[in-house]
Amino acid sequence: MKIHNPHDKFFKETFSNVEVAKDFINNYLPQNIVDIIDVNTLEPQKDSFINEDLEEVFSDMLFKAKINHKEGYVYFLFEHKSYRYKNIAFQLLRYMIEIWEAKIKKEDTYELPIIIPLVVYHGKEDWKVKTELGEMITGYDELSEDIKKYIPNYEYLIYDLSNYTDEEIKGEAKLRILISIFRDIFTKDNEKLIESISRAAHYLEELEDKATGIEYFETFMKYILNTGQELKKSDIEKIIKKIEITYPEGSDIVMTLAEILRKEGLEEGLEKGIEKGLEQGIEQGIKQEAINVARRLILIKMPIHQIIEVTKLSKKEVEKLMEEIIS
Repeated sequence: MKIHNPHDKFFKETFSNVEVAKDFINNYLPQNIVDIIDVNTLEPQKDSFINEDLEEVFSDMLFKAKINHKEGYVYFLFEHKSYRYKNIAFQLLRYMIEIWEAKIKKEDTYELPIIIPLVVYHGKEDWKVKTELGEMITGYDELSEDIKKYIPNYEYLIYDLSNYTDEEIKGEAKLRILISIFRDIFTKDNEKLIESISRAAHYLEELEDKATGIEYFETFMKYILNTGQELKKSDIEKIIKKIEITYPEGSDIVMTLAEILRKEGLEEGLEKGIEKGLEQGIEQGIKQEAINVARRLILIKMPIHQIIEVTKLSKKEVEKLMEEIIS
């Protein structure tokens, strides 16, 4: 059950549901932007524009939609390693250029669509990175408006989930769960995380489709158990008790996932132990063979410096063997 990039997987599994993306746009984007996006035309695109060397830090989701009655895109960039990439305005511009280039290449057109860039962040510290490209350009603010028009500039929307209060978390169940869990996942207070899990499970009661609720409960519990959070056995027991009250359908899932992780941990430890044992065994075998060779060379009275050179044993080890043989 070990998951590579659990933050990325949880984000994409949730936002690949178009209803969740619509929910986010309607509840979190500025009203003047919401007014020009036809969310009913929202359509996820398969392309990703993240560089391979940054995929441990970022995930992205691109949605096509009618924006101001014309084809446009909403681009989500998700920062999932508490990295706070300082050049993100520049990096995001590069991704948007790649989207435009792909559009030109695929459709042989030079009409560029609108792209609205959003950054979703859930790190351990407050977001303090500049949100305008112009802020990265030395002396940009000192230029007059008639000069600025020759220099590229734009601003991205930033959503720092770590600062959201319970009251500020809006939307339907899946979106509220994702934001709540992302907000609390780095807490060092296990009691706070347990409460967050219980609250998230309670939100699932709002879903009419119980099967969907159970499936999503398993999704976010896998995420929680794979993010390295130090949950003790007693914490797992508390979670199970809380879930039995708030979301009884999920208690078996928690027990199953916890047991799988426990077994995986034991197997991993056993595998490492066997590997280490083999290495030690090989080293001991090589050492013993060197000792046996040294004994034979001592018996034929080979000089000590040659025995050391042949066997790679230390002078002290060879002298000890000589004493044993002579005595």
